Amino acid sequence: MHGPEPEDGRHSTPDEDPRPRLWPRFLLSLALLGLLVGLMIGRLTSPEPAQLKVIEVHPDALVLWFEGEPEVREAALEGAYAVWLGAEGEAAKGRLRMGSALVSWHLQASQGGMLLRFVSVRGVRGGWQLDEREGRWRLAVELREE
Repeated sequence: MHGPEPEDGRHSTPDEDPRPRLWPRFLLSLALLGLLVGLMIGRLTSPEPAQLKVIEVHPDALVLWFEGEPEVREAALEGAYAVWLGAEGEAAKGRLRMGSALVSWHLQASQGGMLLRFVSVRGVRGGWQLDEREGRWRLAVELREE
């Protein structure tokens, strides 16, 4: 207040509270706790990727055995054939005979899975079949000339 008396603090603006504000910290800790719980639940509910166990080479086909069901997508490239597998495993490569031609195959890790590519001097077409046998999953990739 204005006046000739000295100020005694009864009518003046209160000083800043020296105590820390706990409400923003509390809300931030709740948000962080919710994020961590959500990540843990997501990790528990997401399926483990299938594991590649065995690769068998057959005439005109390559057979892969998995511990779980893999996700499979195919792509026909110019003269080559590729299959993307939602699985984990070790990289491998080799050759197989398709009629009178040799086909090179290469299995390597890629984004979120593995990529299986088939390349030959002649064009390669393919198809795949996935089925469950005795608790394991069998993926047969059959090849033919383009």
